[in-house]
Amino acid sequence: MASITSERFVEMVARSNLVDEATQERFLKKVREKCEGNLPASSKKLALAYKKAGLLTDWHIEKLFTGKYKGFFLGKYKLLGHIGSGGMSSVYLAEHIGLGDKRAIKVLPKKRVNDASYLARFKLEAKAIASLNHPNIVLAHDIDNDGDVHYIVMEYVDGVDLQVLVRRDGPLDFSTAAELISQAARGLAHAHNRGVVHRDVKPANLLIDSDGRVRLLDMGLALVSKTGDDESLTVANNENVLGTADYLAPEQALNSHTVDHRVDIYGLGCTLYFLLTGRPPFAEGTLAQRIAKHQNEMPKAIRELRPECPGELEGIVVKMIQKDPRYRYQNATDVAEVLEKFAAAVPKGEAIRVGLGEGPDEDSSLSSMDFDSSSGSMVTQSNQDTLTNKNDDTLASSRSKLIREQNQAASESGRLVKVGSMGTPADMLEGSFLDLEVESGYKGPTARAPSSGSRRGVGSGIDRGKPSDTRTQLADNRSKGIDPVLLGTVVTSLFVAALALGYFLAKVTS
Repeated sequence: MASITSERFVEMVARSNLVDEATQERFLKKVREKCEGNLPASSKKLALAYKKAGLLTDWHIEKLFTGKYKGFFLGKYKLLGHIGSGGMSSVYLAEHIGLGDKRAIKVLPKKRVNDASYLARFKLEAKAIASLNHPNIVLAHDIDNDGDVHYIVMEYVDGVDLQVLVRRDGPLDFSTAAELISQAARGLAHAHNRGVVHRDVKPANLLIDSDGRVRLLDMGLALVSKTGDDESLTVANNENVLGTADYLAPEQALNSHTVDHRVDIYGLGCTLYFLLTGRPPFAEGTLAQRIAKHQNEMPKAIRELRPECPGELEGIVVKMIQKDPRYRYQNATDVAEVLEKFAAAVPKGEAIRVGLGEGPDEDSSLSSMDFDSSSGSMVTQSNQDTLTNKNDDTLASSRSKLIREQNQAASESGRLVKVGSMGTPADMLEGSFLDLEVESGYKGPTARAPSSGSRRGVGSGIDRGKPSDTRTQLADNRSKGIDPVLLGTVVTSLFVAALALGYFLAKVTS
């Protein structure tokens, strides 16, 4: 964090409007009582007291220390932190100013909404996604804009995604894995019946909430097939969207715009493979090699990696990940039914632990204070958190915290996200506005802002490393010429076809 006095920090908080004046006065009065009539000498300790009082989040504090005190509000929502960024949007945790409800807000980058046709189609498809109402799908509540910033208001669900769960606890027991994927299949069936194909089904997009229910996340790559024409948002704007390589259906790599709902069944099958083995079907090789393997090879048998796996369950996975979509289950309801039947007949393992808990940030007398803004009273609490990890004042949710602790980059945690580096202004009095374009990684910081390095452990819990962008890697591969693996695949396919034709002609003429 940049060097800043406690007095300057208080001034920045006041300018940000994150804490109303009366609450701030009561809070500072209690702080001064603890410090013999003065503010703490350390602004970091003061910031920690704000956090413990529930007045600021880690993300707020980080931005205030870099001189950003404007732009924390979007319409009737107060932004609490940056959750992550993808090719289509950036997601923030927010709080309704009047009601206090937590929401996840997807913000469209300005470079994508300057095109009127793009914006019109985005609204059309967003409305289609908002029409989905199912207990296994994260709900969309509203579509709105604040000036030229357009956003979708989504349900916020705190929990742990399947990517983090397996990285933390290892492969799941057979009944639990089948039950979780059957729930996801029910959600997908609901979406498919309304013409929505997800196109990015993977462990990181399946979240388990505090009730143990699976929730399907991130419809950012969704393809809407019942909008009155056949052209999707990504096709209309020349978007080369694929999905995530480790869970990508063969036909989706060839043309992601003409696929149907069966690509989601393939991705769900790959996800079930991951839950059972602790690894995706093809874990080794470059991006191009893994995509080629999805098109031409079957992965190592589950029972080679886990001999005790029931043959019935392995057979279900094999059918879900067939290369030819005609040989997969033809709808998600069928997947749900066979998995539910299997799960009911197999003993369950231990209950899934959703929360991770949070330890104390700093051993300080100020860190043990809690402030009730409604009554103005300060009370002392223990420096411990509950296992449910339901912290409303931070973004340290179970999955972001685990990624942070394991020192994983976003791409390593199975999330195809585009994350850029943030900068720290040299002059605390300049660059005071929080630029959501920069924050989301869609454009670099201003020339005046030198790099601040890694942001691991603050706010979103997502490491700010080198962006992992499938489209960029594929473009690089194309610029180097024809991929030798792909060329070999084509030649082999032609050779097999020629043999088959020769055999057929020989049979006819004999």
